[in-house]
Amino acid sequence: MSTTTTTYVRYRPDLEQPFPDEEELTRQVVAAMQHANEQVAAKHRHGLRDAHAKSHGILAGELRVRPDLPEHLAQGLFAEARSYPVIVRFSTAPGDLRSDQVPVQRGFAIKVLGVPGARAIDDGFSTQDFLLVNHPTLPFGTIGAYADLQKILEKQPGQSDSQLQLAGLAARTAARVLHRAGRPIPPSVETLAAANNHILGETFHSMAALRYGDYVAKISAAPRSPNVRALTGTPVEKKAGESALRDLVVDFFAGNDAEYELRAQLCTVLDTMPVEDASVRWPEDLSPHQVVATLHLAAQDAYSDARRRYADDVLSFNPWHALEAHRPLGSIMRSRRRAYAQSSGFRHGYNGIERHEPATIAELPA
Repeated sequence: MSTTTTTYVRYRPDLEQPFPDEEELTRQVVAAMQHANEQVAAKHRHGLRDAHAKSHGILAGELRVRPDLPEHLAQGLFAEARSYPVIVRFSTAPGDLRSDQVPVQRGFAIKVLGVPGARAIDDGFSTQDFLLVNHPTLPFGTIGAYADLQKILEKQPGQSDSQLQLAGLAARTAARVLHRAGRPIPPSVETLAAANNHILGETFHSMAALRYGDYVAKISAAPRSPNVRALTGTPVEKKAGESALRDLVVDFFAGNDAEYELRAQLCTVLDTMPVEDASVRWPEDLSPHQVVATLHLAAQDAYSDARRRYADDVLSFNPWHALEAHRPLGSIMRSRRRAYAQSSGFRHGYNGIERHEPATIAELPA
């Protein structure tokens, strides 16, 4: 597709349309998250995130914006060629500490430091967070559907790892049968049917849309350097243990650098690429992922005790830690404004640790 003839949808505030009963549904979701948070905190006697509780690696890196980007890509954070320090946290989606043998979605959170510009909310910070997951869509893509999902997630703290593994196996079997039959895969099945592959070889997605300066986009990160591309689709060995992903990340970065491409997929047709429904995959034939920056991660100790404590107990990753130029969009993202603040407040309060947003990479422990 020739980008010279493509027309990209311009951002305007009325692209967002409130979901019916959005305030009440958001209240229900936040209350359910709080209840699950309390259950997990009582179990571990320690407050955890209500999602992506388990980390597998915390890395210092550098985000290098590409030079000479065309106008439609040279927007917001990416408006000019420069480098930013970043903190990257690899994680697993549940709000509990599950075995890495449970095949669930994995996370890749990027905190860009020292970012100037007007903020999406007046938080006084200078960070831009991109929260990515190794799936291109959120199966429950509106606040209404997500309220239904939360009823499923509320049950997870009481389920064993074995029960979750069996549920995942059943979901993958059902997904294969439905795919062969040409039938749609229900969101509940899609959520549970994740493969358990090497986390460093995954491609990660924002799932929901965000403002991209004058335009609208979804963001993704894909392996760039051959050493992480070679890991794509490599299964996690069953004998590797409950912390297999942490061990894989630590072993890799003990002697290797890695690079990922940060990409923007710009909205071209609102009917086909909706802002309000994160369950809809934006067709790549209408708008391919375009590389806007390179994320460089040097060899380092990826999981020291000091780093783990800092990333898991002090730091918060939040899509609303954002420039106005990258304002989160859609009902799911709007609900996250309250949900993330509530979760972070509970976690930090329960643990007696003050919330802090870093200004420089020097604040990340070695």
